Amino acid sequence: MAWQHWRWMAIASVIALFGLTACQQQEPWALDNITGLMPKLEFKLTNDNGQAVTADAYHGKLVLLYFGYTHCPDVCPTTLATLAQALRGLGTDADKVRVLFVSVDPARDTAPVLKSYAAAFGPQFVGLSGDKKALDALTRRYRVVYSLDKSDAQGNYAVNHSSGVFIFDGSGKARLLGSSSSKAAEISRDLRRLLASG
Repeated sequence: MAWQHWRWMAIASVIALFGLTACQQQEPWALDNITGLMPKLEFKLTNDNGQAVTADAYHGKLVLLYFGYTHCPDVCPTTLATLAQALRGLGTDADKVRVLFVSVDPARDTAPVLKSYAAAFGPQFVGLSGDKKALDALTRRYRVVYSLDKSDAQGNYAVNHSSGVFIFDGSGKARLLGSSSSKAAEISRDLRRLLASG
């Protein structure tokens, strides 16, 4: 009878171990899991070197896609600074990530302006833009909204836009959604999980 007792104890331990492993694998993401809810990464835009570029150029990298504009006084620079901090938390693995900053204000955000702006946040940041047709196609694809306010007497205007950060894995599959309120440590942790999963 004793051996049967130990046998059942051993089986229970194995079950408990597998249960623990399963729980660890099911640990919730810090950001919103959008796997299967959004289309894969796809676009035709112009990068901050003035070159035509598609999503294929970033295949194999984790891609963080964020829409904004360089004249944004608060949300855009704050969000990009948070993303830069999150990438610093990855150490050398930060090179496996690209942050694509898509301007929804192409009239003012020329390639040189975007290049200077993106470079201020780190080498992993790339400025992208396009004509209205290309931008509207991309924003519709990811359910992003934007609108330009009327210009003032000096020609200045604000741009209203969604502030989601879309995260794609190396194959271009949409995986996570962050926001302007996401914490750098949370983003870093989720990016590490994605990198570890291949």
